[in-house]
Formats: sequence, structure tokens, C-alpha cells
Amino acid sequence: MHISTNGWIWVQAILTLAIFTFLYKDNPIFKVAEHLFVGLATGYSLVIIYKNAFYPSLWIPLFQEKQLLFIIPFVLGLLYLTAAIPKISFFIRWPMAFLLGIGSGLSIPLVIQAYVVEQAKGSILRPPYQSPILWINALILFLGVIAVLIYFYFSMPHDKPVIKQVSKTGLILLMLGFGASFGYTVMARFSLLVGRLDFLLNQWLGIRPF
Repeated sequence: MHISTNGWIWVQAILTLAIFTFLYKDNPIFKVAEHLFVGLATGYSLVIIYKNAFYPSLWIPLFQEKQLLFIIPFVLGLLYLTAAIPKISFFIRWPMAFLLGIGSGLSIPLVIQAYVVEQAKGSILRPPYQSPILWINALILFLGVIAVLIYFYFSMPHDKPVIKQVSKTGLILLMLGFGASFGYTVMARFSLLVGRLDFLLNQWLGIRPF
């Protein structure tokens, strides 16, 4: 065991252990570490936004290159700050409406293309397969998509035997998909935990078990 003498590693280790105290119960030590993390993350994000977005994309074109058209996003950005002044806080609705309108107009076609059109193409159009196993896999995928769509087709009652069984199959496939997604999320969290434990054991305490 070779405990690190680096002060920053000690700071990281202490804050990591402070976060782990939440496993016992909510306590002031955890709250201090949580608030410190949120504060540092917010400050870091503001600096990144200023250096990578505000200064090169707004300040330079508007105040140095005199492109007056950029005064529109500048004013809309200032209106966000009115949220801190109760008497004129209603002005924040204008930039929010503008942002939601532009965001919806840009994202809706992209979402439809990515999650509807491409998913449908991937379920229906398949390249020629040489192996029967791949054909069976494609057929199961296609029939599974049809079953899920029938489960969500509420314009027709699901009281007929065939439709009822297909709808139940679609429900089972949905549960399998949700379970796989949840398992992936859990494994991602375990990956973060393993990373923190590896830091505590290797970099902080100097234990090399492997």
C-alpha cells in the first residue's frame, strides 16, 4: 500500500467518500459535497459557454464586427435575466417562446426522421442475408414491431382472439425492451461506481489488487 501524497487526490477522495455517506442516510456531509459539486459544475459550465459560445458567436460579431443583426439574440439573452426581478419577470416568456418555437421546428423533423422513418426502414428493409439465422432474426424483428404497433392501435377493440394474442405479445416485447434499457442504465451506474472505487483503491490508497 502506497498512500498518495498528492493534495488534489486527497480532496477528490474525501469528496467521494462524502458522497458515499448518502448510502447510510441523508446528512450534512453529503449536502456539502453535493452543493460543492453543483456549484463547481455550474461555474465551469458558465465559463465554457462564455468562451465557446457567447464571446466568439455573439460578442465579436456584434461589438467588434458591428453586425447589428446579432442584437436580436443579445436582447433575447438579456431578457432571461429578468427572471431575477419579480416586477418584470414576465419578459422571460419572450425568449422562452422564441427558443421553444425554434427548437420545436428544428427537432421535430429530426426526431421523426431518426426515430420513425429510420426505425421503420431498419425493421422492413434488410440487406440480402446469406445465413438462415439472420433471416429468422429479421423476421422476428419485423413481426415484433407489428405486434407492438397493434398493441398501441386503440381504434380497434382488442377483444378478438387473434388481435388479443398479438397485442399481448406486443406487450411482452415492450416489457423486454424496457427491461433491457433499465438493465443498461443500471450497468452504466455500476460502471461509474467501479471507476470511483478504482480511484480510491489505486490512486488514493495505492492498492494494486490485480
